[in-house]
Amino acid sequence: MFKSLGQRDILITTLAAAGIMMVTMGTRQSLGLFIGPMGTSTGIGIASISLALAIGQFTWGAIQPVAGAVADHYGPRVVLIGGILLLALGSALTPFMGSGFGLTITLGLLSAMGSGASSFSVLIGAASQRLPIEARGSASGVINAGGSFGQFVFAPILQKLIQALGWMGAMWSMAIIVLSALPLAGILTKQIATPTKSSHDDSGVLKATGTAMQDRSYLLLHLGFFTCGFHIAFLVTHLPGEVSLCGLPPSVASWSLAIIGLANIFGSLFAGSCISKYRSKYILAAMYGSRTLLIGLYLLVPHTEINFYLFAAGLGFTWLATVPPTAALVGKLFGIRYLATLFGLTLLSHQIGGFLGAYLGGLAIIQFGDYSWMWYADMALAALAALINLPIREAPVQQTNPAGT
Repeated sequence: MFKSLGQRDILITTLAAAGIMMVTMGTRQSLGLFIGPMGTSTGIGIASISLALAIGQFTWGAIQPVAGAVADHYGPRVVLIGGILLLALGSALTPFMGSGFGLTITLGLLSAMGSGASSFSVLIGAASQRLPIEARGSASGVINAGGSFGQFVFAPILQKLIQALGWMGAMWSMAIIVLSALPLAGILTKQIATPTKSSHDDSGVLKATGTAMQDRSYLLLHLGFFTCGFHIAFLVTHLPGEVSLCGLPPSVASWSLAIIGLANIFGSLFAGSCISKYRSKYILAAMYGSRTLLIGLYLLVPHTEINFYLFAAGLGFTWLATVPPTAALVGKLFGIRYLATLFGLTLLSHQIGGFLGAYLGGLAIIQFGDYSWMWYADMALAALAALINLPIREAPVQQTNPAGT
C-alpha cells in the first residue's frame, strides 16, 4: 500500500490517526441509539433531542476550520488533546441534563466541538504534512476507515451497554473509552525525520482561504459535500426510529449501523486506492449516484431485517468514503500547507447539510408520522451531488512509474 521510503513512519502515523478517528467517530456516529431511551427516561421530546443532535452536527462542522487553522499555525497536538478531553467531558455531563437546552450544551456543543477538533480536518492535515505525496491517498483511506471501524465496533457495544447499564451508564462508559485516544495523539504528532513540504506558496491562512472561496471548483465541492452531510446525519440520527416504525427490534438498528461502518472500511480503502488511478470528481459522482439508486430500491422492497442489513451494507460502502477523494481534491487545488483549514471549511458545508438532515428528520416524524419525505429529499440531493461534481476543475491523474524516483 505504501512506498518503501519511510515505511515505518508512514505506517505509525497512519495507524495513530486511524485509531483516534476510530474512537471519536465511532462514539459520535452511535449517538442515535440514545434517542429512544433518553427520551423515555427524561421526558424530553424527540424534536428537542433531534435539535440538540442537529446543533451538534453543525457544531462539529463549524469547529473543523477553526481547529484546522489552529493546528496549521500551532501544530495539531494541542488541538487533538483538547478535542479528546472536551468530547469526554461532554459525554460525562450529558446524564445530568434534564432539558433540551442542557442536551444542546453537552451534546450539541461540548461533545461536538471535541469530536470535531479531533476528526477529519486535523487528522488528515497532520498526516499529510508528515507523509510523502504517493502515500497520502492510501493513508487518507486508512484514516477514514478507522472512523468506520469505530462505528462497527461501538454501535453494538453501546447498545449492549445501554441495555445493561441504562443510557446514563452507557454514556459515562463512553466518556472513559474516549480518553483511550490520548496516547495516540502523542504518537501521531511527534516529529518525524523528513516532514513533507508543500509546493504551493505559503501566503498565510487568510489569503489562502480567500483565494479558495473565489474558486468555482471549491464551491462546487462544498455543494456536493453538503448533500453528503444531509444524507449521513439523517440516517445516523433517525435510522433507529425508522427501524422502530417497521416493527423491528432495536438490535436491528445497532447492527445496521455496525454493518454501515464495516462496509465503509472497505469503501474507504477502495476510495483511497482509486485516488491514484482516477479523477476524484468521478469517484465522488459515482458514489453519490449510487446512493440515489440504493434509497430508491430500499423504498420498493419489504422492510425486513435482512433487507435492512443489505441496505446498510450498500450505503456503508460510500458512507464516509467520500472523505478521501474530497480531501484529495482540496489538496490538488490548493496544496497541503493549509489543508486542515480548507478541508475544514468543506466539512463545515457537510455539517450544515448534517444539521438539516438531523433536525428535519425529527420534524418529519412529528408532522407526517414517518420519514417518507426525507427519503425522497435524500434521493434528490444525492442525484444533484453526483451532477455537481462533474464540472469541478481537476487535471487527469498522472500515472507514475513505481520504480521511478
